Amino acid sequence: MDFIDEIKQFSKRVESLKDSLSTEEATKTSLIMPFFALLGYDVFNPDEFVPEYTADVGIKKGEKVDYAILSEGNPVILIEAKWVKEDLQKHDSQLFRYFGTSTAKFAILTNGIIYRFYTDLEETNKMDEKPFLEINMLDIKEAQVAELKKFKKSAFNIDEIFNTASQLKYSNEIKNVFAQDLQSPSEQLIKYFMSSVYSGQRTQSAIDKFRPIVKQSLNQFISEMMNDKIKTALGTEEAKQAAEDDTEQQEQAAAPAQKEANKIVTTEEELEAYFVIKNLLKDVVSINDITYKDNERYMAILYKGKTTKWICRLYFNGGKNFITIPDDDKKELRIDINNVYDIEVYKEELIKALNRYI
Repeated sequence: MDFIDEIKQFSKRVESLKDSLSTEEATKTSLIMPFFALLGYDVFNPDEFVPEYTADVGIKKGEKVDYAILSEGNPVILIEAKWVKEDLQKHDSQLFRYFGTSTAKFAILTNGIIYRFYTDLEETNKMDEKPFLEINMLDIKEAQVAELKKFKKSAFNIDEIFNTASQLKYSNEIKNVFAQDLQSPSEQLIKYFMSSVYSGQRTQSAIDKFRPIVKQSLNQFISEMMNDKIKTALGTEEAKQAAEDDTEQQEQAAAPAQKEANKIVTTEEELEAYFVIKNLLKDVVSINDITYKDNERYMAILYKGKTTKWICRLYFNGGKNFITIPDDDKKELRIDINNVYDIEVYKEELIKALNRYI
């Protein structure tokens, strides 16, 4: 499963859980720690992912940031976590204080839905007031996921991320300014266009007259440009009709399979167990090599998407939850569990099953 697909899948988890989390601790456990596990960090290893990291601030001793990610014993990322319903705007100053007291190059402020990434572009060892990257887990954008991928443990490179942070930060700010100008053109922008198309004096009255013209022109230009792209993508009417005919034939052929697929419901509990297993096996193979395939009876956890290379099966659709792990003859050995975290006890058995396919 590609990283973008894993993120989109995790986004569904956030959507389903966000309204049921009533505390900061619940947010950390259900959303924030699984997010960093998805990035490949061992959230249960205090030598790598440290909770309540001490960050002394001036004369204040014992100040703690929620988490710190370490590399070779030194903090590289500080993480301040808040309740899922918390407004992050009023908490960046707290992270700002912590940043200047450590060797960390990056800081993340999150409530489990919004993740704001900071560094020190404007002044060394002083956290910027604005993030260079902000990701909303309920509104995933592929370009942002490409940048998030650089924060995966397997790809993490301080210099590479820092070198692109400046471009990200200012390009995002430019897009925000442009979006505001589309809604309400600034006086500066109006004067810029007037200098090219208007020979009279740029009085306040003239500027006010041009404001709706500039707004209409910009939005109309974007609309026309998008329409041109759509027409190009669709091609000729004949090609479009041929594509529709082909699609109809494919849908008719796939109807029986689709009817069967509609009976499959992937539950949040199954997804949570899947993420637990991925985290347990990440030191053996790449976390991207652990995938799943769901069906009516069980969810199969697979190696590299191969149904013949199943690591375990989750039977969570009946009254009593249990998993099965294959023996040497691929016969299912049943293990009853009370909750998904009971699976951690069987880490060695899962690794043994996985090793048969490596």
